[in-house]
Amino acid sequence: MFGKKNFPAPCVMGEESLMAPKAHGTSNKPVQDNLRWGCDQKTADRICNFNRHYAEHSGYFEKTNFVSAVKGVEGEITFYDSNTGKPLFVAPRGRTLEEFLVESRAHGWPSFRDEEVVWENVRCLPDGEAVSVDGTHLGHNLPDRKGSRYCINLVSVAGRPAQEG
Repeated sequence: MFGKKNFPAPCVMGEESLMAPKAHGTSNKPVQDNLRWGCDQKTADRICNFNRHYAEHSGYFEKTNFVSAVKGVEGEITFYDSNTGKPLFVAPRGRTLEEFLVESRAHGWPSFRDEEVVWENVRCLPDGEAVSVDGTHLGHNLPDRKGSRYCINLVSVAGRPAQEG
């Protein structure tokens, strides 16, 4: 599907071994029971833990209550791993919420930029797959003229912080 690549810094490359089989697909446990924004747990578990190439349907994030929930938020929003509750993305950074939403709508999935990635917990594999360090499939890095663009499934980043999960 994608060729082998090394993406430019600050992207942190990961090894294929991150996605080796574990206790629950590519993760050690299933997704949280109480995902944010009304995301479907069954869809999330399938995409996060038993999938390497497919995504939620284009525009899925607009069929949840995500857009209405974030419209009233001042400042940045933290997006947490749906399995572990670890922070994966913080947006918007370097742009407005409206710019983040416009870009996400244009591509059909929440679209993050390098400065919005929590590199401690996210890796990019040589085929462009974006994953968590714990084996959660997140989406893909699909660079455009502005640089790396991480096209991410909302169901993969709808978790609650680990202490709340």
